[in-house]
Formats: sequence, C-alpha cells, structure tokens
Amino acid sequence: MGMGSTRKKGGVVADINVTPLVDVMLVLLIIFMVTAPMMTQGVDVDLPQTTSKPLKQDDKPIIITIDPQGGIFFNQIQGDRKILQQQLAELASSKGTELPIFLRADKQVSYGIVAQVMADIKDAGFLKLGMVTQPEDQK
Repeated sequence: MGMGSTRKKGGVVADINVTPLVDVMLVLLIIFMVTAPMMTQGVDVDLPQTTSKPLKQDDKPIIITIDPQGGIFFNQIQGDRKILQQQLAELASSKGTELPIFLRADKQVSYGIVAQVMADIKDAGFLKLGMVTQPEDQK
C-alpha cells in the first residue's frame, strides 16, 4: 500500500497523465517557431538605403520588384518588360491611372533597367510612382 493512498488495491486510476500532452505541445511549439520565419513570401532584394520617412497610403499599391539579376515581378509574379507593359495597360483600363505603384529595385541592378521600368509605368499613364528604399542605419 502506498503512503497516503486511500484507494483499494487494483482499483481504476482516475487521474489524467498530462506529461505526454505537454511533450507533444512543446514539440509543436518548437516546430512552429522554426518554420514561421521561413514562411515569408516575396522576392528577396537588397534595397538601397535613404534617410526619408515612410509615406502614409490610403490605397493598396501595386508593387513592381526588380531582383538582382534584372528579373521583373508584378505583385510577386515574374515576367518580363512586355508582360509588365500588358499588365499595366490592363490595370490602367480597369482601375484607372490614379492607383499608386511602388517600385522596389535591388541596389545592384543597373540604373538603365530601373529607368526602363519607370518609363514603362509612366507610358501606361500612371501618375503615382514611388521608390521603396531601406532607412539608413543611424549611428
């Protein structure tokens, strides 16, 4: 007989063993903590740094990204300049040219490619074009 035990020998134990439940929950927590940073989506670009403040926006902007190899992405869908021109023309005819467009270009991309994409955006008739940059580290 155990010390302080009042149950009869061979009786049913009515206690819940929570140790396996805690073990499973801790393993799941660790798995989610490891995989959560990997779930970010988008194109990895190294943005140039500036000292300007971010602007407040009312409308959700269209984001055009140029990766380090010169690949062009329209809202994270890869294409080339001809596809970009077609998508911009369709967007201008359906939603108008007042929609803001943000251009994210890697700082290693040549200025010529960035200028061509900016010209394509302006040729489609869009009036609000912004450049996305990283703030400079304050030392």
